[in-house]
Amino acid sequence: MACSDPAPGAGWRGAGVAEGTALMVHASLSSLGRVDGGAATVVASLREAMGPAGTVAVPAFTWEVADPDPEHVGAADPEVAARRDAVPLFHPGLPVTRALGAVPEALRVLPDSMRSGHPQASVAAVGARAAEVTAGHSLGFALSRTSPFGRLHDLGAQILLFGVGHDRNSFLHYAESLVPRPRLRVRRFPMEVDGERVWIETSDVGNDNGTHFPTVGAEFERHAAVRESVVGYAVCRLLSVPALVDFSVPRLQELLDADAGP
Repeated sequence: MACSDPAPGAGWRGAGVAEGTALMVHASLSSLGRVDGGAATVVASLREAMGPAGTVAVPAFTWEVADPDPEHVGAADPEVAARRDAVPLFHPGLPVTRALGAVPEALRVLPDSMRSGHPQASVAAVGARAAEVTAGHSLGFALSRTSPFGRLHDLGAQILLFGVGHDRNSFLHYAESLVPRPRLRVRRFPMEVDGERVWIETSDVGNDNGTHFPTVGAEFERHAAVRESVVGYAVCRLLSVPALVDFSVPRLQELLDADAGP
């Protein structure tokens, strides 16, 4: 369904967004075309579509809160130490990484927005269940059951992709955290503990870098008969979080096992 103006909530409802539910949004503002008021208008229209009982969430990741020299081991020389000292500590007012687009930052800065506390992989949310969604966030396996993604899954949330593909669908990382043999990587970030700045190292699922997520996402869309709609000029797809995860966990394991070989 086409909608020439993405501002009214009716445009999102035409895309299938249901009032009173929970929604994780992955977005490209430019895909909509010209929008008066920009990302703030888009967020306001999503809130209108969801109604007062609904919840809108976005990834509020801060990739810059990371070790700039992850391969360096042992005591840091002055240059490495200086680069590490320049890495900011996470705090709720830290802007969202610009590569995620303007929509997450527009939601984060709202007066009633709430944000989880992971230094690299926080989630921001507004609405009726925002406090529940953002309360607590495990440092290790940051997109797992013990994160806002797990709580959104338990709420039966939906995912709205507009103008972006499954390479931006964070719930596929959540699905990979549930497979028996996921790809793994290390996260490293500074935190303040008892007034002292320290570096924390945790495990997490690995980056996909377009390897399997686009394939799994496309297969799920065919499996679930997901329909595309258009809001403004943006191609939109609305997905059920529980259905996506149920499909993706075994399928990802098949693909990862094939990568590993016999």
